[in-house]
Amino acid sequence: MLTRHEVLNRLIAYLNHELTLSELVGWAENALIEPDIPDSEDADLLMDVLTYLGAADTRGFPLTWDILTDFVERLGGNVRVVVEVA
Repeated sequence: MLTRHEVLNRLIAYLNHELTLSELVGWAENALIEPDIPDSEDADLLMDVLTYLGAADTRGFPLTWDILTDFVERLGGNVRVVVEVA
């Protein structure tokens, strides 16, 4: 089942460099093939985010910081940046 939590976790993994852009796009494309969204979820929100992510490897749909933070916040997350000295 495709939930807000699942999509948010994928975005967090991407932001933490645990997923590449190609992997994120591939996951979104696969999720769009037959989206199994429970009635308790906001299907319009999830489809909006997934549709964008599925095209994020093209020039017309860049994953900018503003877009990523907007998606995270719309999905119920909170963006906080932690910078560590290597």
